[in-house]
Amino acid sequence: MADTSPQIARPDEEGLDRAAALLAAGDPVAMPTETVYGLAADACDGEAVAKIYAAKGRPSFNPLIAHVSGPEMAARYAAVDELAADLMRRYWPGPLTLVLPARAGSGLASIVTAGLPTVALRMPDHPVPQALIARLGRPLAAPSANRSGSISPTRAEHVARSLGAAVPLILDGGACSVGLESTIVAVTDGALRLLRPGRITAEDLGVDPAPQTAQRIEAPGMMLSHYAPAKPLRLNAETARDDEFHIGFGSVAGDFNLSPGGDLVEAAARLFAALHAADASDKSAIAAAPIPKAGLGAAINDRLTRAAHA
Repeated sequence: MADTSPQIARPDEEGLDRAAALLAAGDPVAMPTETVYGLAADACDGEAVAKIYAAKGRPSFNPLIAHVSGPEMAARYAAVDELAADLMRRYWPGPLTLVLPARAGSGLASIVTAGLPTVALRMPDHPVPQALIARLGRPLAAPSANRSGSISPTRAEHVARSLGAAVPLILDGGACSVGLESTIVAVTDGALRLLRPGRITAEDLGVDPAPQTAQRIEAPGMMLSHYAPAKPLRLNAETARDDEFHIGFGSVAGDFNLSPGGDLVEAAARLFAALHAADASDKSAIAAAPIPKAGLGAAINDRLTRAAHA
């Protein structure tokens, strides 16, 4: 029987060269970022990006983030106003995605934007995607490297377990430092709208902490059910039932404590690892302890709420 497991490689020069060759040939590659592992393809190659949608089972109306080397590359693909330029100076590289008006004729594959007049752009703060963007010379479309709607991957083994042979190569950069997908804001007419909370908080940005609801999907992570384990998830649980794997926080110890000291940064980085551990346990359900809702807690609660909405 043929081996259907993906190849896992270190992100050294040899591994980066292998990944760049696959990307140039139109194949997707899984790579680490500071947020979560991404399934990357040349954002200017529509057929390559289509392979991401096929591998993930992702709905075609759900747009992707294009990862760029910096503000100069971003300006080739989007109209960057003063507010967007200021946000880039303050938060790039880092876990902030900007939804901006797309430039016509930029060469970006239309499948990346799902036919919308806007494009989501981010400059990752991680050497691996930056090295691949430099080798390719073009942006990388890169949603999370997992089956659509399931738990996001923060380690290479999470990617392998979720996607298997659907991805030819996984670059193993260890655990992701941030562990939550990027904050997403739309920049429209000199104003910001929060579309997805993340490590860069609403308070940091000076915007309404409630993510905007929209008649259509404007950016990744806006679907009601997302980041979901295979087991039912109960929220705000101080105690767990006998059949539940308990994700704890602070004084609520649980089976996997996100942060015994109540540190929201640590909790965010460990959230998806906890959900993966819960899903792999012998318990038939999952319970999650209460998480404070202020600051970064808003992003953690957003992911948990969507994960529980199965």
